[in-house]
Amino acid sequence: MRPVLRQSLRRGPAGMAVLLAAALTTAGTAGLAQAADEAPIPVAITGTERLGLSLNGEPEEERYPQIELQLNAPGEVGEDEQPTPVHQGPYTVTIDATELKGFAKLKLPCAVQAGGLTAVCEENDLYPGGQFNPDYDIRVDLLAGAKAGDTGKIKVTGAGEGLAFTGHEVDVLVGGPEIRMKKLPAPPKGFSAGDTYAAPLAFRNVGSMSADGVLLRFSASRGMSFPETYSNCSYAEEDKDNLIRYRKVVECAFEGEFEPGKAYGTETPVKVATEKFAAYDIFGYWFSALGAKQATARVEGGTKGTGPELKLKEVPVGDAAGYGKYAGEIDLPANSKYDLDLTGSRVSGKQGETVKVPVTFANNGPAWIGSLRAGGEPFGFYVEIPKGAKVAKAPENCQEADSPAQYLCWADTPFLENTERAYAFELRIDKVIEGAKGKISLPKWEGGNPNEADPANDDGWIVLNGTGDEATPGDTGGTGTGGGDNGGSGSSGEGDNGGTDTGGSTGGAASGTDGGSEGPDDGGLASTGSVALLTSVAAAVALAAGGAFYVTARRRRTS
Repeated sequence: MRPVLRQSLRRGPAGMAVLLAAALTTAGTAGLAQAADEAPIPVAITGTERLGLSLNGEPEEERYPQIELQLNAPGEVGEDEQPTPVHQGPYTVTIDATELKGFAKLKLPCAVQAGGLTAVCEENDLYPGGQFNPDYDIRVDLLAGAKAGDTGKIKVTGAGEGLAFTGHEVDVLVGGPEIRMKKLPAPPKGFSAGDTYAAPLAFRNVGSMSADGVLLRFSASRGMSFPETYSNCSYAEEDKDNLIRYRKVVECAFEGEFEPGKAYGTETPVKVATEKFAAYDIFGYWFSALGAKQATARVEGGTKGTGPELKLKEVPVGDAAGYGKYAGEIDLPANSKYDLDLTGSRVSGKQGETVKVPVTFANNGPAWIGSLRAGGEPFGFYVEIPKGAKVAKAPENCQEADSPAQYLCWADTPFLENTERAYAFELRIDKVIEGAKGKISLPKWEGGNPNEADPANDDGWIVLNGTGDEATPGDTGGTGTGGGDNGGSGSSGEGDNGGTDTGGSTGGAASGTDGGSEGPDDGGLASTGSVALLTSVAAAVALAAGGAFYVTARRRRTS
């Protein structure tokens, strides 16, 4: 997805103001203007390389541009830097689709010339990298006379003084092979963490032409693995520093002709083993008509498997409704249990004294909470402040809820098995009340949380100046005495999708807000709104598809 800032820089009035400010800032600086005797600046035009247009009349959910192009110049811009041009001056980008005449029509992004198949885009200035440079979206639709096998190229070129453009071509094919994945069957009854799922992988060619070779890609999230390897497949890991997007990836190349209207599947199911901590982990697969040569070259780029060759065979087509573009995914297992444990503390202090009050939130396992489908959305719990005390300082990921006597704290996901988060409150004792208590609790589920192994310890308590006789049901620990320096302290990390764990954590990997699974990517969730709105939602939500447990969208802090 292209940053909004880039679009505004190119098209919007506010973006033009930013450009003007940058130009004024750099005016007169030596080296920005391209000197006549200097080598031209290389500019790469990158983006979509192939486009297949269907003749089968399948409806589209959205008429989106299928082709995305971008300009890239040498260098890069830091995250917080204001971009400085590497070139100042006019240039043009020409999009020529005349080879598609007779079978396609285009929606072009710039001034369209006679015939409607050519556009010339007039631009000014270039910046390092691609983020702040122009981009171009192109929509292609078939004319009534289009037929299978029609083909042509969209050629993109650029020209400008002091610039050397690398041209780009998009190959367009009508009625080529179109692959649809077969839906995966539900796991056997009683399937649990630690079991192995046998995945029958199959596809159907619904296009008008045969596929000359196919590529199979299948992947699994953290809680899964592949106990068998195949000699015609390569193995790799992606996004190791982001547990939400992290995948163990396998790609396999298959030669041969895969005819239209027929279905093909692996001779033997692919085994997918689940770990003891697995819960709503994602397995997905994807066949694509990449072509035998391209598929083989791609597979050779990874670590080759050592087992027998994985082979395909023709299989009965069956019900056409059993195939789809994004059908090849399943979440396993759905019945895993985790033990959420809230623990408060007992603290004593004098009137006017500020005391440290540690609160801990643990996942005792055995399952992790990945929140993969929700993109790592956090979940929350409430902390009541005992009477006679006020919050002098709250943890950075806790905020006042309905009143100063109640706070709402957030725990980022993934929340790994057998890890603990620490939240350090500082309370000022305005009045000493013997045995004053404040409850720490998770929002209550209607009917209970089906994945919670031990609801008895879901509540904890803060006790100020207690005698030891106070009833604190559900609290499994958290004793302490003395004025302020007891019980330890800490703060749960604010990093998304893992943050910083304390107190025995094995560490959740920090990551961005993107979430993802194979097929269409799910973007990160950006929450907005007032604190009052956020805390008005009291019921926890279970996302059956993703296994996420969270209460309400947290207002993300922005710098």
